[in-house]
Amino acid sequence: MIALQLVEHGSPGKFRVTEVPDPIAKEDEALIKVHACGLNHLDLWLEEAGLPVPIDLPRIPGCEISGEVISVPDNARNIRVGDRVAVQSNIFCGKCEFCLRGQESICVQGTLLGIQIDGGFAEKVAVPVRMLVPLPANVTFEQSAALTLAGSTAMHMLTTRTQVLAGEWVLVVGGASGVGSAGIQIARALGAKVVTTASSPEKGAFATGLGAHYVVDSTDPKWASEVRKITGKRGVDTILEHVGGDVLLKCFECLARGGTIVTCGATAGREVNLNLWPLFVKEQRLIGSYGRNRSDMEKTLAWAGEGKIKAVIDRIYPLAESPRAFLQLRERKVLGKLVVTP
Repeated sequence: MIALQLVEHGSPGKFRVTEVPDPIAKEDEALIKVHACGLNHLDLWLEEAGLPVPIDLPRIPGCEISGEVISVPDNARNIRVGDRVAVQSNIFCGKCEFCLRGQESICVQGTLLGIQIDGGFAEKVAVPVRMLVPLPANVTFEQSAALTLAGSTAMHMLTTRTQVLAGEWVLVVGGASGVGSAGIQIARALGAKVVTTASSPEKGAFATGLGAHYVVDSTDPKWASEVRKITGKRGVDTILEHVGGDVLLKCFECLARGGTIVTCGATAGREVNLNLWPLFVKEQRLIGSYGRNRSDMEKTLAWAGEGKIKAVIDRIYPLAESPRAFLQLRERKVLGKLVVTP
């Protein structure tokens, strides 16, 4: 089969599109013909060796996979050859105490598809059957690839790690990103009043088109004050945050008493100096969120099938041009998601 391999770390890294042996499915795995695979910031961290996990090269990136089942084990339930499926990227064991409670996102033996094992920037991929979620009939492979990681991450943040209620104020950081664009739509569908940040007028207009009620300029050092003004100096109830660093600290400046920040990323920095006094005096919450559970992925795809959330695709690249997709994402020139079609 043809695949994209990362052969040398860097920013940019060194890639090659080459022929490699077909993956061989283990006894608990299905073989999937990949139709589409989304590009995620995890792929950039893989490229630049920016993840705190050992990575063997060459590696086939790609963690947001959708495709068609080619083969399944004889004892597979509810999945058949020819089924259209999405692939859950956080490979969970299904046996630990957390998996048994449906909390696959914090599986003690979790493995990242496309990071620690070969992913979906290839014509085929082998994954455990338990990672497969059937696609609704009216959700395309490309739409699924744009939603099943970024979209389900936002779903996990706003409906599992915390619960947004109708009428509440929600701030979505980076509304033009994959997680942000899904977060705006989910918050709106839950009945929230949505504020988002954007670094350009183009990204602001994009976020407004997705349903954001207000947009603030994230390049303005006083953007948090603008959020407080919008809410009548009250602050927002919930903040979907996925940047980290100083952005996370700024979020506390516009968080209401009793409010919640739920964070899932640290592209701008993993270490911050947090003033604990206002955190406990105002009874605020800082909640970590990692990946998604199967239930979040099923809900995201169901909402997509019902038209409650849409996949926002900036551009679709053929596999041979996927290094250009890495460049576009690295330069922050993306509105929504980039998708590769092997």
